Amino acid sequence: MNSSLKNRRILLIDDTPSIHQDFRKILLPDTSAESDLDAVEAVLFDAKVKASATPFELDSAYQGQEGLAKVCESLKANRPYALAFVDMRMPQGWDGVETIERLWQEDPLLQIVVCTAYSDYSWEEVLERLDGRDRLLILKKPFDNIEVCQLANTLTAKWDMTRLAALQMSELEQEVQQRTVEIRRTSAALQVEVVERKQLESQLLQAEKLASIGQLAAGVAHEINNPIGFVSTNFGVLEGNFAKLLEVLLAYEDVEQSMGSADVVAKLKSLRERVELDYLKADIPLLMRESKEGLTRVRQIVQDLRDFSRVDSAQELQWANLQQGIDSTLNIVASELKYKADVIKEYGELPDIECWPSQINQVFMNLVVNAAQAIGPERGKIIIRTGVDDDGENVWMEVADTGSGISAETLPCIFDPFFTTKPVGKGTGLGLSLSYGIVQKHGGNISVHSEVGVGSTFRVDLPIRQVALGE
Repeated sequence: MNSSLKNRRILLIDDTPSIHQDFRKILLPDTSAESDLDAVEAVLFDAKVKASATPFELDSAYQGQEGLAKVCESLKANRPYALAFVDMRMPQGWDGVETIERLWQEDPLLQIVVCTAYSDYSWEEVLERLDGRDRLLILKKPFDNIEVCQLANTLTAKWDMTRLAALQMSELEQEVQQRTVEIRRTSAALQVEVVERKQLESQLLQAEKLASIGQLAAGVAHEINNPIGFVSTNFGVLEGNFAKLLEVLLAYEDVEQSMGSADVVAKLKSLRERVELDYLKADIPLLMRESKEGLTRVRQIVQDLRDFSRVDSAQELQWANLQQGIDSTLNIVASELKYKADVIKEYGELPDIECWPSQINQVFMNLVVNAAQAIGPERGKIIIRTGVDDDGENVWMEVADTGSGISAETLPCIFDPFFTTKPVGKGTGLGLSLSYGIVQKHGGNISVHSEVGVGSTFRVDLPIRQVALGE
């Protein structure tokens, strides 16, 4: 045991002065002669000098009140007593039981030995009044010197062990608290890491989807462009040839009226009615016009695929005003909006940003058109908001609508290429995926918050300056 933890301080509380003298003789004997004898023995017999035991410190008090004052002073000086011998009968003040009660109120760790020569109190009565069986022993008067020494040694050692155990328990509790804090901190860090990893996995999955569909789109666009090119060329030639044939046919009809043979005229009339020539002259131009519109739609789809796969990226970066682009785009799609929703602008002051303006306008157009299409038969609202992030390095724009909202099941798929909830022929499913690719290309982020029956809000964050382009 560490010697600094040893406590050999003892307090004797007894109203008889001779008792104090006896205790001093027993606990504080003169050991100088014995020490000299041990030293001589060590020299004569080449033996080690016996280590002397740590001496006791003995203080005296003659009444319970005086003893309590000494205990309080010792605690204040951080030099508590380990043991107190307390007389049971002290007629001028508190008796032994009351004295012990007061002492334990101030110092619950104090070991007590009750000294008594009378039977005024039974041991059971003492224990009933004092709740401290593990800190209380009895010493009958007249007492034996050896018994006093044994009690003093044993109970001071017990105080030391109790104190050491308390210190170790306190250290253990501190370690437990520290470990608990570390575990909580580690757990919080792990939770943050799990959330970040899930977000990263989601972003990687989306990036993988876009990369895959980009390769597919580039290949499809290349393969479709060739046949669409010669079909469009041939169709233009066919349209011109039909116009010439129609011109010849009209000339034949004019000549038909001047023929002299009634039989030939009747046969031509019968042939014209059988092939429904008048209907063909009206229907073929209509079919050709619808076919041209179909070819134009296919060309647009191919162009969307080319934009999505970033095949065309020769356009130079420019400094542009985002809100001017928004207003221009709103003018273009005004006919799409005017019967659907009221447009509310909540603009903040924005700096110019470095971007591909036409591509950003395409993103905004897709978001606004989607917002209009999400609004039901009743007129709704589309709210356009813009602002600058707190760090001053990014701008943002939001398109909020009062439409039908997006279900939780559908929400994770809305940026997937070719995913659409619109009827067949009403959408290609490339609008949002194309917008996602454009925003990512600018080093920005696009997100959505939606509630079914309430509406959706799409938010686009873009850096003001393009530092590193993720081409």
